[in-house]
Amino acid sequence: MADKTQETNLGAVRGGRRRRAWRITGLVLVVTAVAGAFALRTPGPVGHWNSRAGYEEFMADYERAWEAMPVPDETMDVRTGFGFVRVYRFEAATESPTESPAQHPFVLLPGRSSPSPIWADNMSSLLELGDVYVLDLLGEPGLSVQEVPIEDSADNAAWLDQTLAELPEEKFHLLGPSIGGWTATTMATHHPERVASLLLIDPAYTFGSIPLETAVRAIPASVPWLPKSWRDSFASYTAGGAPVEDVPVARMIETAMSSYSIRLPQPALIPEDDLAALEMPVLAILAGQSVMHDTAEAAEVAERVLRSGTVVVYPEASHAVGSEEAAQIALEIEAFLAEQG
Repeated sequence: MADKTQETNLGAVRGGRRRRAWRITGLVLVVTAVAGAFALRTPGPVGHWNSRAGYEEFMADYERAWEAMPVPDETMDVRTGFGFVRVYRFEAATESPTESPAQHPFVLLPGRSSPSPIWADNMSSLLELGDVYVLDLLGEPGLSVQEVPIEDSADNAAWLDQTLAELPEEKFHLLGPSIGGWTATTMATHHPERVASLLLIDPAYTFGSIPLETAVRAIPASVPWLPKSWRDSFASYTAGGAPVEDVPVARMIETAMSSYSIRLPQPALIPEDDLAALEMPVLAILAGQSVMHDTAEAAEVAERVLRSGTVVVYPEASHAVGSEEAAQIALEIEAFLAEQG
């Protein structure tokens, strides 16, 4: 009887971790970012909603998912040369800015088809470290509005640089998982002057290419009119087999994928020479069970080419490591920033 109770408790703990995996920044959403999904898109100049009904459904899901987020101290729509970027500002939990471990504010960049509410699990621990900005990526489903085509990685870096230029601080710690990590690194290679550090959580297309199996499985998962179960299957695959449940964040991402047409260039693997040229400190947290790259090879590249890099591998973590290990990652970041002085 004791053994059964122990098994039940263990199952509950594992179930909780698996449910939290759904809140990973960019969990399913690497779906359209990582593979041949872009070959299936139809021509169009900028990202857009496919219908009013789809937009309204997404907004309802966005608001439900937002309920798990803290109340922002300020909400901004920042004008860039590519459109408006929705930015939320959150003040640190400390009483005085001088008490914050982080000298510069954090900028949180979500993943593909995964707007701001997916950071809910990380917010409380990050706000213990400093001020936080959270934004919806331009050209993605969310409250940012793309107006001009984004044609290459330089454009991807430009709109983010222009966004940060409108904020009062001079430098920022850029934090991103998956495609959010790739976006942060891309900006750092083009506009390093605004980047205090890079904090990358199992980033895609940064230290290694997407494995063939993942690329093949991503293609049907990225087609909105195919059965939802196909996307659920791929999402579970990226999160180490975690079951997919209809929680608010999961529903928001599902609606985003089926209702919004992305018109962005496919991410390209960042050249090693570009990584080697980065002068700011870089923390790379990699998941040992990631399906977005060969983790051992990615770690070898990061350790070899980064001038000021710290590489941490969580051997048992899936690509959903950002949510699975939210509190531990905050401690990792705090220690990393303390080492930088």
